[in-house]
Amino acid sequence: MTTRIPATRKQLIDDVLLKLPGVKAKNIGGLDAYLVTDKMFACISGDGIGIRVPAATAVELQFSRGDVVPFQPRGMPSSREWVQIDRADAADYAQDIEVFQASIAFVKGTRG
Repeated sequence: MTTRIPATRKQLIDDVLLKLPGVKAKNIGGLDAYLVTDKMFACISGDGIGIRVPAATAVELQFSRGDVVPFQPRGMPSSREWVQIDRADAADYAQDIEVFQASIAFVKGTRG
């Protein structure tokens, strides 16, 4: 009989994000980050995933969804372009693919 080891939260998030074209994982300053074209578009922080989107999209997400909050890595405020999606079950991030794809498209179009 084989015992199945439960996947960690990071493994479940990797399963969602690393399937997206061009996405790579990297540890940056102690944060598990996800990059596209060497630019960070998402990272694991606390109970969620911080994502970078246009400021207007960030505001819209915070007002339209109960699971989106301001991104505050290590309790520090971030820019208006960053929000955090909190999900109790990391496998549920698969429901946010369109938001992650929008983040990737936005980051690819930015300079820094």
